[in-house]
Amino acid sequence: QVQLVESGGGLVQAGGSSRLSCAASGRTLRMFRMGWFRQAPGKEREFVAGISQSGSFTSYTDSVKGRFTISRDNAENTLYLQMNSLKPEDTAVYYCAADYTVGRPSSAIMDYDYWGQGTQVTVSS
Repeated sequence: QVQLVESGGGLVQAGGSSRLSCAASGRTLRMFRMGWFRQAPGKEREFVAGISQSGSFTSYTDSVKGRFTISRDNAENTLYLQMNSLKPEDTAVYYCAADYTVGRPSSAIMDYDYWGQGTQVTVSS
């Protein structure tokens, strides 16, 4: 098993930036492809970004392309999400997730085996 703990959320003004971190313990992060998901009030959880085990492959949902960057530091067992040009519609609880499958990142919630508890990101207009 792997335990995931997100941090870095908070209140940000529209147009601002924030960086989320996801610290892994229990297993080395390099075993997992990783993803960031988010869930806004009254909405379903949705894929935001994903990254392969080595970091060679990344994918993003269209609404964050060019604004968000997913990265990982396997030596530090940490996943990151750099969020720039934030918009009020980015307000949500953000979750990191881990999946044992080797390969390109998946956008499917059902593919992920482990989840963090989430961190709130609120973007004010």
